[in-house]
Amino acid sequence: MPSPRDVLTPDALAMLQTVASTGSFAATARALNLVPSALSYRVRQIEDALDVLLFDRSARQARLTEAGAELLREAERLLNEIDAVANRVKRVATGWEPMLTIAVDSVIARDPLLDLATAFFALEPPTRLKLRDETLMGTIEALTSGEADLAIGAVLDAASLAFTSTGIRSRPIGELSFVYAVAPHHPLARITQPLSDTVMRQHRAVAAADSARQAPGLTVHLVGGQDVLTVPSMQAKIAAQLHGLGGGFLPEPMARPYIEAGHLVELQTERKPPRGELHCAWRVRSAGKPGRALEWWLAQFEHEGTRRALLERHRGR
Repeated sequence: MPSPRDVLTPDALAMLQTVASTGSFAATARALNLVPSALSYRVRQIEDALDVLLFDRSARQARLTEAGAELLREAERLLNEIDAVANRVKRVATGWEPMLTIAVDSVIARDPLLDLATAFFALEPPTRLKLRDETLMGTIEALTSGEADLAIGAVLDAASLAFTSTGIRSRPIGELSFVYAVAPHHPLARITQPLSDTVMRQHRAVAAADSARQAPGLTVHLVGGQDVLTVPSMQAKIAAQLHGLGGGFLPEPMARPYIEAGHLVELQTERKPPRGELHCAWRVRSAGKPGRALEWWLAQFEHEGTRRALLERHRGR
């Protein structure tokens, strides 16, 4: 006996749609240039494979049973998906990648990133996007390990890591400054500034965990011997500091809206606030030229306004 997979072909599903729309086996047979017995045999094969009745034959018209109606609802979706896949394959043949995976560091502003995704999808490309949240070395590692095609907000560039020979390229996005901040009710908010390392060491720090899984992770902006609460991302770090769970350096554009609203207090420290150069980095295909999707994304970084927005336009700004 044929299996459901054998009988549920696109042609068979289209045939069932015609029977349902005409309400007649005879009319469908004429439309498909079949003898009625051949049509009935094909429908019976499908019913036998599914072990259900698709049409109520007790009346003059061929009426769908509940099972038949459900099959045709799914048939419509499946046939549309087949058409969509065919169209996507044709467009991929023109140089579009089937999938583009982007590793996004947690210091990158999400609204401008999603604005870029909106503009990308407006092109109606066949490429599917996958966005990965990463932090510190995990952002570049996702790229070098082959898990991502593009990294946005990498703390190190290709040249500094000697990745040129492995097919990685990079360009700077911009410089990111940091400020030291705590919640207004945190004990450090009442201490004379600038804060010394000795004073900071007496209070818990909040740190964003490096998402690297293979390479050693980075530990940055911490005082030796300090108690540390580690959280999974820069957004989680801000949330923890808003709750008064500790202090720490935060990207200035991310912290500024909370400082202006009075939810965080900026403090001066004896140690110089850190600054970091962020990069976008990408994989170069063996053929040399990027696919059309990656090419489009790289073109966006040519605009200074886009680069600044990705670093600065966090919620509330």
